[in-house]
Amino acid sequence: MNNITEENENQDMNTETTQTQESEFAAQEELDAQDEARQEPEEQNEQDDSSMSGHEFTGEESMEELLGIYESSLKKFEEGQVVTGTVISVGRDMVLVDVGYKSEGRISIQEFIDEEGNVNVKLNDRFEVMIEVWDEEEETVLLSREKAKKVKVWDAIKEIYDADGTIEGVITNRVKGGFSVDIGLQAFLPGSQADLRPIRNMDEMVNKTYEFKILKYNKKRNNIVLSRRVLLEAEREKLRAATLQAIENDKVMEGIVKNITEYGIFVDLGGVDGLLHITDISWGRVKHPSELYSVGDKITVKILSFDFEKERVSLGMKQLTPDPWTTAVDKYPIGSKIVGKVVSLTDYGAFIELEEGVEGLIHVSEMSWTRKIRHPSQMVTVGEEVEAVVLDLKPDNRRISLGIKQTQENPWEVISQKYPVGTIIEGKIKNITEFGLFIGIDDDIDGLVHISDISWTKRIKHPSEVYKKGDTIQAVVLDIDKANERFSLGIKQTQSDPWETVAQRYEVGKEISGVITNLTDFGVFVELEEGIEGLVHVSEISKENIKSPKDHYQVGDTITAKVMNINSDERRIGLSIKRLEDDDDDRYLEEFAKNMKPATSSFGEILRSNIQEQIEANKAQENNKEDE
Repeated sequence: MNNITEENENQDMNTETTQTQESEFAAQEELDAQDEARQEPEEQNEQDDSSMSGHEFTGEESMEELLGIYESSLKKFEEGQVVTGTVISVGRDMVLVDVGYKSEGRISIQEFIDEEGNVNVKLNDRFEVMIEVWDEEEETVLLSREKAKKVKVWDAIKEIYDADGTIEGVITNRVKGGFSVDIGLQAFLPGSQADLRPIRNMDEMVNKTYEFKILKYNKKRNNIVLSRRVLLEAEREKLRAATLQAIENDKVMEGIVKNITEYGIFVDLGGVDGLLHITDISWGRVKHPSELYSVGDKITVKILSFDFEKERVSLGMKQLTPDPWTTAVDKYPIGSKIVGKVVSLTDYGAFIELEEGVEGLIHVSEMSWTRKIRHPSQMVTVGEEVEAVVLDLKPDNRRISLGIKQTQENPWEVISQKYPVGTIIEGKIKNITEFGLFIGIDDDIDGLVHISDISWTKRIKHPSEVYKKGDTIQAVVLDIDKANERFSLGIKQTQSDPWETVAQRYEVGKEISGVITNLTDFGVFVELEEGIEGLVHVSEISKENIKSPKDHYQVGDTITAKVMNINSDERRIGLSIKRLEDDDDDRYLEEFAKNMKPATSSFGEILRSNIQEQIEANKAQENNKEDE
């Protein structure tokens, strides 16, 4: 995954180089067989012509003969030839140079003026010049020092190219497809030949001096193509061979960051690339390698594994230091307090960095004794330093459980002492649900009044029928469950239970009146007072067979019945209308028996006796039903 990319990269670069070079010379003709032979750059200043030095004068030569001898002693020149001359005059526009001809050669003063406007030439200066114009008839000689220099450079280029050498140059500016390089002449450096890899910021190379290899040159077309990549590849290959010999597992080496990705860093170890995976950079948390390093940084790494055949090198940096988890048990014993920085938040908790490579988790359930924390952002923020208590430590699994709430006293431990069972408290309704009311007490502790503990007598379908959020109410402490952190309250317990005295107010056998509140198939419910109801069973409505009470009564009707039985525990009162009718019959028989005259016959006595027995039987039957 790592070092093989170097070979692919090289292949891509080589392909790009070929394409670039082909495009460079697509419009050019093939180089001639290294041009025509060059003339030698200069002649000797003093000609060994025997016409002067070797001529023997007799003293009898005529003037014409002497002039011929003089002319023959003068140098012969050709245009394009490079010779050495001496400055004999520096004028405003021209510099006169003696090159050994009867007429002095002239060079434009502009060739000697630098960027600051200074003239850099003086009398008796000697330097090489090129014959630009040679007119023997007019005796005119025009010279150029700059062109002489270029001729020398071309000669040097040929020698370097033939010797497979290198030349030094300065990258002057960017041009289309690459760079312009000053090597004494302007040369072209293709972008693909500037480095081993594509250059992101090409401007960084401008005005820098490098060594180059001459790929091609054409003097006629004034064309020179350079390469820096060829030299770098050769240098890298030397380093590569040496590095491959030196690499071994567990060896510590220095390298240069070559490339950075989201999963790690590619490191140049010297012609061989290794991958430093993001998980092996640090014992701590690393979001992206670019947060720690930049391309070009020098780093020290450890060889974790090396595949010589595939040339794959896995590197590690955290392995240079001891694993902090090996000493975590001693540093962070259970129950100790620590201070750490919040590095990450999740739905279930916050991760706290205790030191580089050691993180603990504060679960949302361990953040507050009393508040229901839905997300850790309600308590902490990333980057914040927090104090916590070590709850559990498992170094083998690299886990530390922490708690924030344990740094404070648990209010549930003292709440039972502050509010013992039976205490009447006062608080505001903070929330209403279908099953009860939540009352704010203190220290973020809420008590619950269950719907069944709101009233002794009222049938409440929803607490909002009686109370609204924000109401201040009084309630009695019914129970405190510290283990489950539950605080139970009751409102109805602030008053006595009316059912405790109902038997005194409604004695068995007493005749009472009430309003029908509900009709069912099995009987009639009658409200005796607010919240106290009695039931007249269908069998106790009449002596006649009644299929449904709805056929005889309506809700809201007032009826009179007799109290048959009372069960305060089950909150039930049994009533009977039929018993009132029976009582009326018994009173009629008793009245009839009392008003009978003394019997004048045995039949009259028997009748009186039967009536009395019937009355006693009815009373016994009624008493039995009441006992039931």
